Amino acid sequence: MQRLHTVRTGSPHRRANIGSLSRIMIWLAVFWPALGSPASAAAARAGQCPRPGTLGTSRTLAVDARTTPRVGLKSFPQTLRLADHEVVLTFDDGPWPPTTSRVLAALSQECVRATFFLIGRSASARPDLVRRIAAEGHSVGTHTWSHPSLKRIKPDAAVAQIDRGISAVEMALHGKATTPPQTPFFRFPGFEATPATLDLLQSRGIVVFGADFWASDWNKMTPNQELQLITGRLDAAGRGIILFHDTKVQTAAMMPAFLRYLRDHGYHVVQ
Repeated sequence: MQRLHTVRTGSPHRRANIGSLSRIMIWLAVFWPALGSPASAAAARAGQCPRPGTLGTSRTLAVDARTTPRVGLKSFPQTLRLADHEVVLTFDDGPWPPTTSRVLAALSQECVRATFFLIGRSASARPDLVRRIAAEGHSVGTHTWSHPSLKRIKPDAAVAQIDRGISAVEMALHGKATTPPQTPFFRFPGFEATPATLDLLQSRGIVVFGADFWASDWNKMTPNQELQLITGRLDAAGRGIILFHDTKVQTAAMMPAFLRYLRDHGYHVVQ
């Protein structure tokens, strides 16, 4: 798996030292699935942060399904190659305007880029919000059409859920569906994969994301309770892919404080 380094977005002096060739190589490695897409060009620009002292996005990491077909220790024996105090922020189940917009605002304030796993039905209903996610520099993955358990439906129906979800997100982003998709990341609802669907996604060059730990934000709790829970898990793990849901009110409310915690405790965000 290729690892690509960028500078901290909060450091204009270090940014000025990057040569144009390095910027081109980074852009190609991270956004190759969407070459020619306006959203991908906006994503490349999003790494520049005008505000000093922000958390920023430390670096980008290219993930290739040929060598890393699935990641996340909660489901698989391997995960992303992260250094100590490096985290990847992921959000499921959006877009949902009241809360996704608040999450995006918090990320933007700290110049942080995350990965959003979108439900196709919601993406079809709010393509403007899908395009905003991409335009603000975030990575986009898919999360089926309507979020069923793929283990509990017929195999043909499971494939249809995957395909329809991918198509809906592609249409929202690019106005057309392509094969392979230009959004080559997928997360199973409830992490309920089957051998057949895992093989199918790998054959299509789509990386399956699990998580290394999560905020358990599907449970009722206050923003402060969620903050205490996720920071405790983060400090115990030291690094990893974190799962949130941008549809949850308490997560949207907690996110500014969580990003400040990352900044103040020496954590670095990897996209």
